[in-house]
Amino acid sequence: MSLLRGRPLWQWWLLCGAVVGAVYLALLSDSPQSWALYDVFGFASAAAVVAGVRRNRPRRPGLWYWFAAALAMWAVGDVTFDLQYFAWHWLTFPAPADVPYLLAYPMFAIGAFRMIKGRISGRDRAGLVDAAIVSTSLGLLSWSFLMRPITQDDSLGVLARLVSLAYPAGDLLLLIMLVRLITTPGARTASYRLLIAATGAQLVSDIGYAVVNMFTVYTDGILDAGWLAMYLLWGAAALHPSMRALSEVAPDQAERFTRGRLSLLAVASLLAPVVLAVQGLTDPAGIDWVAIVLSSVTLFLLVLIRMAGLISRVQDQAAQLRALAHNDALTGVPNRRAWDLELSREMAKALRSGEPVAVALLDLDHFKRFNDTLGHPAGDRLLKEVSAAWRDQLREGDLLARYGGEEFGVLLAGQSQETALAVLERMRAVTPHGQTFSAGVAVWDRAEIPEQLVARADEALYRSKHGGRDRVTAAAGPAAVSGPGELPPLREESRSSHPAPR
Repeated sequence: MSLLRGRPLWQWWLLCGAVVGAVYLALLSDSPQSWALYDVFGFASAAAVVAGVRRNRPRRPGLWYWFAAALAMWAVGDVTFDLQYFAWHWLTFPAPADVPYLLAYPMFAIGAFRMIKGRISGRDRAGLVDAAIVSTSLGLLSWSFLMRPITQDDSLGVLARLVSLAYPAGDLLLLIMLVRLITTPGARTASYRLLIAATGAQLVSDIGYAVVNMFTVYTDGILDAGWLAMYLLWGAAALHPSMRALSEVAPDQAERFTRGRLSLLAVASLLAPVVLAVQGLTDPAGIDWVAIVLSSVTLFLLVLIRMAGLISRVQDQAAQLRALAHNDALTGVPNRRAWDLELSREMAKALRSGEPVAVALLDLDHFKRFNDTLGHPAGDRLLKEVSAAWRDQLREGDLLARYGGEEFGVLLAGQSQETALAVLERMRAVTPHGQTFSAGVAVWDRAEIPEQLVARADEALYRSKHGGRDRVTAAAGPAAVSGPGELPPLREESRSSHPAPR
């Protein structure tokens, strides 16, 4: 008794249900006690689902009520089946029990559809295509081995043939929903696994029932264990606390094309030739070539769509990686690597076109003091805001890059020194939060390598800083650049207090 004390409700349900199943299978199949036990357990399963909804309070309770209604309708079919075969001796087909049984299928499907829809935040094209591939193959199997023989059975009337086809069609609908649920993102909880197992147990017994009835009339037997498991597992799935997460929207995440998923799609794609081989070996004259051709063409197109989606995703991810490799993570502007590449490219273009190339290096004044006073988060916000403000002052073809720390580079293709100085002055005027920067500008002499051009701009920047900061300085020509440890001669400079060139 100590092992049972403190167990959660869903475990008590499983334990009691297992006892009920064992007792039912031990009783005589045609005894009223076995009928009553089986039928009561069916309604108890529907009640357990309702109790699970009231107890666990999921965000979308409506879909669980559809499942409860489907289980109750199936239990009504069980009661009617027992009465018609064991009490009324109604052996003709169709029979009254077929009505509630067939009504249960769309109820299950509606609940599953609402659960699937609730777990997807946007378009899950990959999961939909995967489900379509598997469903197409399973549909071919169902048609070839279950539904087609019914259509060719001349002993069945029109109504009997339609009802007979409705059962495998209903199972196929459930199977499609099951596959779609498996391929959707979302929580894989204990309740999820119990739900999948419940639907699987129902499908196994349903398909077994259809196969048996191709040769004889099934009244009771081992297939009842599958339907009992369906009732048992549905109740446990609803009573388990993790059922609350089943209809929650899954967070967006990168698609993972696992080996299991690849194996499933491979097997599904091979089912059409397998069906063709089986029919060719067993009944060459009766090969259903129309269904096989349609299925094969559909599978081929779906696989093409799936591969196109994978290629597109790989291309998008490659573009994102390129952007991450060439953009600064904090400010979003190009980084040092992008600066080096673009500067070399613009210099090569300028050799052909004859246009000038101007570069500038900017350094925020007293940025360390700003960081120490207001904190690093404020410093990060300042870097973001100055990047946005400065970028708005540039043309579409100009480049603003984060050169390192609080230092930025500006590449102005086709701009003269005077124009470059004017652009830098506009940028200086819009620097937010009353902050200032020092800058150095150099124009390419068409003989320097990129490092030499940037070095001249850097020396002009240090001229601005040594001259009191908050100013833009034009670099000296290459011949006038000083040696190590010396400051180069100042050619042109503008200050915040005296904007005119000195």
